[in-house]
Amino acid sequence: MQPSHILLLILSYFGVLLIISHFTNKDGSNADFFKAGKQSPWYLVAFGMVGASLSGVTFISVPGWVEASQFGYYQVVLGYILGYAVVGLVLLPLYYRLNLTSIYTYLGDRFGKVSHKTGASFFLLSRLIGSSFRLYLVAVVFQTLIFDAAGFPFWATVSITILFIWLYTFKSGINTIVWTDTLQTLFMLSAAGIAIYYLSDSLGIAGSDLIGFVSDSELSKMFFFDDFKSANFFWKQFLSGAFITIVMTGLDQDMMQKNLTCKTLKDAQKNMFWFTVVLVIVNLIFLVLGLLLISFAQENSISVERPDLLFPTIATQSGLGLTMAIFFCLGLIAAAFSSADGTLTSLTTSFCIDILNIEKKYSPEKQLKVRKQVHKVVALVFIVTMLIFEYIIKNESVIERLFTFAGYTYGPLLALFAFGLFTKWNVKDKWVPIIAILSPILSYIISVNSSIWFGFEFGFFILILNGFLAFMGLVLIRSKEY
Repeated sequence: MQPSHILLLILSYFGVLLIISHFTNKDGSNADFFKAGKQSPWYLVAFGMVGASLSGVTFISVPGWVEASQFGYYQVVLGYILGYAVVGLVLLPLYYRLNLTSIYTYLGDRFGKVSHKTGASFFLLSRLIGSSFRLYLVAVVFQTLIFDAAGFPFWATVSITILFIWLYTFKSGINTIVWTDTLQTLFMLSAAGIAIYYLSDSLGIAGSDLIGFVSDSELSKMFFFDDFKSANFFWKQFLSGAFITIVMTGLDQDMMQKNLTCKTLKDAQKNMFWFTVVLVIVNLIFLVLGLLLISFAQENSISVERPDLLFPTIATQSGLGLTMAIFFCLGLIAAAFSSADGTLTSLTTSFCIDILNIEKKYSPEKQLKVRKQVHKVVALVFIVTMLIFEYIIKNESVIERLFTFAGYTYGPLLALFAFGLFTKWNVKDKWVPIIAILSPILSYIISVNSSIWFGFEFGFFILILNGFLAFMGLVLIRSKEY
């Protein structure tokens, strides 16, 4: 598939998103931008959230990671089930009862202004870095497949991608994203299904034999109970998956903003239930895809510089056919946009509501102007962050970097919400930022030395350690009862 053909696909896909944006745009008000008027059908939100959760990380990095970790990642995925149950049964009722636009408003009501700003700031940092990781991965693939040959610099690839996303989200925000994410989920899942079909056919695996082929492979080992000190020990991975879900979905404005567009709490909980079922199945599909990709690469002596380039290389350069290449590119484009459009909207929402407090400080007309300006600035910051990543990420799996980083930035958020929900204590509000900064630092020191001190690897379990240290710090600065 020629680079010009891929570029044409990108432009056509973008045209479709602009059409959706046109029809979902109402009056461009902040109510539509932030909460879609609370009129989103729950089933669209559920399906669209699958794509937003998968993004380029699952689409590219999970298949490429199978060779190094086998199916061990599924231990984390099984933990998602417990995490989503907590989100649906504990956090969603709280958010709907308080009628929140930004979920971090809860911290202000519970503890005070400084806690509110601290929680929002850690979200802004976490989501900016996390989504930049995701979009960076896709931008690297675009650069490799299309723009390197044309002598197009990486900074231009990143800038144009963000500009596209800004154009179809700047007016109606979440109201548009609920619909575009649905389309993008469809393309990502279609790409995975078609890739599995073509790879199985090339490897001579009949449809009914696929389960046997996967189960017989050494790469399909899923559960690791042998060494509790190892980073891939089952209970570490399972519990980490549960807590990752709680913080990266339940305490994340991006994901919760989609849920809060549903008409009622009951609809939002239905969305969360079906979203969980589909996501657990889909992650298994991507692991199977990874196994097939590695088997195909070994059989055809294909090598790549980094694991995240395995799927792109085979899909577009191995002669498996134009159909697979087209659907891979469509899935990749969908992954790029689904990982960033919601982030631009949620970061804009959180900064406007939590940091600038526009609902209380400005008139409706002024609020609209401020929101549009913030949206532009967030897009620019996104570009700069991704360019920084170009210098610090080389041959490592992006999904591993993503979850490790999340363990450090989401830990204080986990502690703040847990302390608010499960204790009656208040805190000395002015000390909260110090606790939120110290706990990740202490966690990092313990993590990098734990294998020497204790022979113990934390892995993704670092999130739980970080959250625990932050929680204990909040206990130390507690004040009178709530």
